[in-house]
Amino acid sequence: MADGVKLACMTCGQMNRVPVAKLGDGAKCGSCGDALLTGKAAELDVAAHDKATRGDDLPLLVDYWAPWCGPCRQMAPEFSKAAKTLQGRARLAKINTQDHPKVSERLRIQGIPLLILYQNGREVARLPGARPAADIVAFVESKAAFRTA
Repeated sequence: MADGVKLACMTCGQMNRVPVAKLGDGAKCGSCGDALLTGKAAELDVAAHDKATRGDDLPLLVDYWAPWCGPCRQMAPEFSKAAKTLQGRARLAKINTQDHPKVSERLRIQGIPLLILYQNGREVARLPGARPAADIVAFVESKAAFRTA
């Protein structure tokens, strides 16, 4: 696996193998053609969430949020800044816990916003509360194992 990483397409759910050397070069899904590493936080549904959290080799940080949550809305632009900063090294995604309450129940989420970092099919760490972009990036950098070409 040293020469490639598995990434779930956030659009169609297809698993893709991407060479490590190509992580910063606009890797696309082999099935639907959408970009796999956009530098933006992807909005997930339950199927995409489950596939990515269980299958991605690259660090994946998921923001569990709801539209009625003031701190969640306040953190949204900071999360987007962090996604851009971490492009090619980690992917960031969001899931609306109001629309997908079963995910919150399954993960025993008791408060939002909550960031959960996943890598290689397992949960690595949790970070509760609204955070600035620098804190989000520092959290990922301190907890994730990054791959290099």
